[in-house]
Amino acid sequence: MACWLLKTEPDTFSLEDLAARPTQTEPWDGVRNYQARNFLRDGMQPGDEVFIYHSSCAVPAIVGLAEVVGPVRPDPSQFDPNSPYYDPRSDRDNPRWVLRDIRYRSHLPRPLPLAELKRHAAQLEGFALLQRSRLSVMPVAPRHRSVILQLAAGA
Repeated sequence: MACWLLKTEPDTFSLEDLAARPTQTEPWDGVRNYQARNFLRDGMQPGDEVFIYHSSCAVPAIVGLAEVVGPVRPDPSQFDPNSPYYDPRSDRDNPRWVLRDIRYRSHLPRPLPLAELKRHAAQLEGFALLQRSRLSVMPVAPRHRSVILQLAAGA
């Protein structure tokens, strides 16, 4: 099982929104960066764990856990001219953009603000989130996952 981090703006879609869905699942759509797309398409697998990170807000933080469910599939928003994620260059026979469905698992015992994560930079050396990554999808190494879970538990 791999672990990933997905960024979302909580005023657009939050962990609370995911938890409130009747099935607690949501298609993770709108990813329009090729490296992030490749992680969704080629790296993620059903059952993989996902940290949900709230960004572009007063206190950016890792707030909870979800899991990947189902196979990769084309992101339908790329074909919708009324969508902010519309891509007129995408071909229905060879879609450029994909999505993964994710399911809510839990809130962390407490949110882990970016500022706190930075204070543990030595333990989180190499963690892409601390390297000013603009990616909305990034892998989380097993050692980083362990540190994040320990910090969230107050250890």
